[in-house]
Amino acid sequence: MEVAQPRDLEQHLRLAKRSHGELCRQKRIFNARGRLVGGDTEAWDFQVHDRKIKEATEKARHETFAAEMRQNDKIMCMLEGRERRDKKSLCKAISDFQQTFQKPETRREFDLSDPLALRKDLPARQSDNDIRNTVSGMQRFMGEDLNFHERKRFQEEQNREWASQQQREQERARAAQRRAEDLYFKTRLQFDETAKHLQNLESATRKAVCAAVKEFNKNQATESVERKTREKKQEEEDNLAEISNLLRGDLLSENPQPAASSLGPHRVVPDRWKGMTREQLEHIQSQGHRGHRRQGLSAMDAGLNEEGTKSQERQRLQEEERQRDMEWDRQRVQTARSTLLTERQRQRGQRDLRRALDCANLTLAQVMISQKKHMEEVCTNQPTEGYFAQFNTRSR
Repeated sequence: MEVAQPRDLEQHLRLAKRSHGELCRQKRIFNARGRLVGGDTEAWDFQVHDRKIKEATEKARHETFAAEMRQNDKIMCMLEGRERRDKKSLCKAISDFQQTFQKPETRREFDLSDPLALRKDLPARQSDNDIRNTVSGMQRFMGEDLNFHERKRFQEEQNREWASQQQREQERARAAQRRAEDLYFKTRLQFDETAKHLQNLESATRKAVCAAVKEFNKNQATESVERKTREKKQEEEDNLAEISNLLRGDLLSENPQPAASSLGPHRVVPDRWKGMTREQLEHIQSQGHRGHRRQGLSAMDAGLNEEGTKSQERQRLQEEERQRDMEWDRQRVQTARSTLLTERQRQRGQRDLRRALDCANLTLAQVMISQKKHMEEVCTNQPTEGYFAQFNTRSR
């Protein structure tokens, strides 16, 4: 196994740097767009791509913040409603407790503010052992407290009763507070479950709506394409039918049958009549000549020179009109014949030109084939793809 020397590594590194620089220069030189524009298109593309990524990220971040704000607003509204309901229920519970267990008459100091104290009060003195006989009443004096032990025992029992009553009230208050806290936690958990369920329903509904909208848009696009195809096909059929009707109709076919009137064979419809045919014109002219001849003979027999002159003038005018019509017909036939001859001559010229072009192409093809055969005989060393690939491969 050969060991790479530092000198070999340095030489290999220099060759790699040179080849890399040559490749980068070839990319710059062979890139016509970059060479003509004179700018770093890759950097521009990278900047555009980076800006698009930043815009998409910023948009997604804003949408996420907006969704979180909407969710927080919903949760805040639910918590505020829950807090209002809890405060209302707590105030109601306190009011009920005060009305039930804290009535004014149950207080120890109620006798000081009792409005019926005078009515309920006992007489000032009932006996010598009346406990209401105070020192200021001058009913009892020092050293005459005969009921000291009973009074002391009664006071102790009363204090004990008050202490036990306070203890029971405190226990009831703590139990009520624990029940209220348990109810609050249960209600909070229930609201959280309801909010989670509503959020899941909203997500499912949004997905279903998006899928329905996508399917609806797809169906609308398909229907639009089909409708346009049907309309285009119907329009083409209508155009073909219209062209066929015009070609086969009475307007272009010069059919005199639609101009025939139902009032008689000698009547025509003016808006459909396209003029008399050649046979009708010749028949009318022949009838006019015969009538003129008969009129002339009758005028000569009757000796009416004036009428004969008029008849001759009329005959002369009709003859001129007939000659004019015949001249127009002759010119029209001559024009059609000359047009037909011109078209035939043009077709013959095109046919001769095409035949000459075919002969020239055939001669040129034969010359090229002979040149190719000659070049194959003379040039035996044909260039390959490698010969053409060696050009324009370096930047210098």
